[in-house]
Amino acid sequence: MTPFDWSALALFFMCWLGYDPMLKLIARRSGALNEDMLTVRHAWMTAMTRREIRLLDSQLLGHSINSGSFFASSNLLLIAAVGGILFGGESALKSFASVGAEAVPIPLLEAKLALVLACLSRGLLDFIWSIRQMNYTLALIGAAPEINGEEAHAAFGEATAQVLNPALAAFSQGVRGYYFALAAAAWLFGPIWLAAGVLSAFTLLVWRQSGSPAARAIRTARRLLDANSSL
Repeated sequence: MTPFDWSALALFFMCWLGYDPMLKLIARRSGALNEDMLTVRHAWMTAMTRREIRLLDSQLLGHSINSGSFFASSNLLLIAAVGGILFGGESALKSFASVGAEAVPIPLLEAKLALVLACLSRGLLDFIWSIRQMNYTLALIGAAPEINGEEAHAAFGEATAQVLNPALAAFSQGVRGYYFALAAAAWLFGPIWLAAGVLSAFTLLVWRQSGSPAARAIRTARRLLDANSSL
């Protein structure tokens, strides 16, 4: 590996592993979509406890479970494709290298494919854990008792949100894995492409979390929910 490869790889890991701390810092300063959604989901689960019929809540969560299953299945297919090349022997690697990627030694090509595989594998694990937790949340919705009193509603809603929020946070992490897997795949064309890919992915993710129209709208909704809960 050249110094450019090492530098681009260091930048990749800095962005990949440093995204969550950076997002928390942004959330403290100006707000972030994922952080605002914690409040929205908490309000949803609290409202769920007040409804006599919770069919709508279970249908909404079932849609999220289906989405998670779709992404997990797609992720598994991509892992199989990349793994088939990576572990398919030297002939498979040479055949893959001939389609237009940067001409590099076989060990370096294996390292590039391994980075893509690592991003996809982490994403798959996130999707699996997300689906499990969403199923736990679905069970809590089904088990929600007919309770009276605002404190009881708030307590059960809080407990359910404490399961739902990590579930959908894991789902977001799994989706994020696709961004970084694409950036890692850019390394096949050279270290400059890797650096450009990871900076583009990181910038796009940060913008969608803090400056996109969806982020601004959800931030407004969170403020309304906070104001309503303080009344």
